[in-house]
Amino acid sequence: MDTDYVEQTIALIDRVAADGLFPHAIRLLANGEPVALERLAAAAGWSVEAVEVALDDQTSAERDDQGRLVGLALTLRPTPHRFTVDGRRLFAWCASDTLMLPVVIGRPAVVESTCPHTGQPIRVEVGPDGVQRVDPPTAVVSAARPTDNLADVRADICIHGHFFSSIGATTSWSEAHPDGHVVPVGEAFRLDRAVIERLGWEATARAAR
Repeated sequence: MDTDYVEQTIALIDRVAADGLFPHAIRLLANGEPVALERLAAAAGWSVEAVEVALDDQTSAERDDQGRLVGLALTLRPTPHRFTVDGRRLFAWCASDTLMLPVVIGRPAVVESTCPHTGQPIRVEVGPDGVQRVDPPTAVVSAARPTDNLADVRADICIHGHFFSSIGATTSWSEAHPDGHVVPVGEAFRLDRAVIERLGWEATARAAR
C-alpha cells in the first residue's frame, strides 16, 4: 500500500498542467497575500505567459479580480481544512494537502478540520519532519487517486480528501471509494512526505540548491 500510494500520487501530480508551479505558489501564498503572476513566474523561472497558460489549464487555480493567484493547494479562501502557519489563518484544498504543506514551506502549522461523518473537531500539529499531536488520536485521512485525466484537481481529487475521527467513521466513504486510501494521520504524513521528497519540493531541497 505504501508504494502504491506514493506512486499513484506522484503519477497524479505529473498529470497536472500546473504541477511545476505548485511548490513556488505554496511558498508565496504562505505569506497570506494574493500572488501577482509576475512574482510566481520569477520564483518558478517561467515566463508570465507560461504561468497564465498553466493556470488556465488547471481550472482549480483560484484567482482574484485582479488576476492574482489566491489558491493552489494552499488557499486564502475558506475551506473545511484550516491551516495556521506563523499566526496566519490559511486554508487547504484537502486533508492530504495540510500534511504536505509544512514539508514544502519548511515551517510547522496547526491544522483544524471536522469529521464529515461524526462532526467531531480534529486538530493536528504538524511540522516539516512529522506530526507532533493529533486530537483525537484515532483520526485518519482519506484520499482518492483516480487514474483518468485531471481537468480539475479540486473536483476530481481534493473533494474526497477528509479527516475522519476514526476508522469506523469512514465506512460509507470506503464503500463509495473501494480503490481509495484510509490511513492514520501520522502514517499519512509519512507517505505524503515521501511524495514531496520524490518530487523535490521539500524546503530543505530548495535550500540546498
